[in-house]
Amino acid sequence: MKKILLTLLLLAYSFIVHSQQTIKDLFKFSTFYSAVNGGTSISDVETYSVTDGLGIETIQTPYDYNLTLGIRKIARFGYENRANTFYDGTESNYSDAATVGKRNGTEFLFQVDYRRQEGIEYLDQHHFIRYVSDDGCGKKFCIKHFIVKAEYLKDGFADVEYFETSQRYKYNIGKLTFNIGAVQRLSEPYGYDPLASWKLDNGNIHYTYLALQEGYNVNVYEGEYYDPNGDLVATSSDVWEQIIIPEVLANYVEKKRNELDNKMLQSLVLGFDYYYYNKSIWVHTWANLMPWHYNDGGEFSYHNYVDGQWYDYSGGLIFGQKINKKLGVFAEGKYNKYWNREWYDFKMGINYIIR
Repeated sequence: MKKILLTLLLLAYSFIVHSQQTIKDLFKFSTFYSAVNGGTSISDVETYSVTDGLGIETIQTPYDYNLTLGIRKIARFGYENRANTFYDGTESNYSDAATVGKRNGTEFLFQVDYRRQEGIEYLDQHHFIRYVSDDGCGKKFCIKHFIVKAEYLKDGFADVEYFETSQRYKYNIGKLTFNIGAVQRLSEPYGYDPLASWKLDNGNIHYTYLALQEGYNVNVYEGEYYDPNGDLVATSSDVWEQIIIPEVLANYVEKKRNELDNKMLQSLVLGFDYYYYNKSIWVHTWANLMPWHYNDGGEFSYHNYVDGQWYDYSGGLIFGQKINKKLGVFAEGKYNKYWNREWYDFKMGINYIIR
């Protein structure tokens, strides 16, 4: 239900800021796509035991797959590859993260990825709607020099999820665009450590007491350890500490994090975008910095975990150069740091054509 509400908020946000457009105009030139990709995962692993004679167990990892469903309306920049006939959901469109698009007006992306990687399943989502004003607008009622955006991101691999809206004033100086404004983010209270209250002065933790609180039982005389269902899970302290306790701690942390409500954080944002392109060289770069965040004094405010203010930032770079008819170089990537979460990806290389 929460994801449905967030999606509806994204749609409503776009219609409010761009109500003069018809539905037909809004979706004109957009592309709906769906695709399934798959392949072999990591190889099977054999484990050995000698408890009751030699035992061999093969741990199999199922194949990887990626199911993608989406709709997008984002104008391509001059450097972007037009050779692909279809969208298949595996494209690395770094430019989607830029604050300013190739064209003014409304652009959007709604994409859901359900995938399995090395036996672990993830449900990733990335949705955003962005409106960039036309500063050359000659209409009687026309607001210039502003950007509004609503975005929802869930990246299971990076363990980050948030809903974000922003309102910015922008000013162009040639190919360079500066912006300043406000950002509102709704997320779980990052920085909260459920294990902090269990830690000792030496950094260790009362893990057995925590397990007992979670319903586990220990027969100290027989050296037997039982889970909350009464099933025997370990018959030695080594198995208890090396296998069962890590699972207990992970489940406890996940449970405590899920018990907390999401928090709203309001921040100041400063940013810039730069775009230059011709057939032999192109540069597209952008950056955003949030140096100040409003402290509401809440118990789980991120201010409590960093003792004051902190910097959240993101940026990207796309560079390419055809040095001559044979040789070309490229470098592309993006980086994000929000709270105590970091996620990034990049690629670079050289192309040489043998003639």
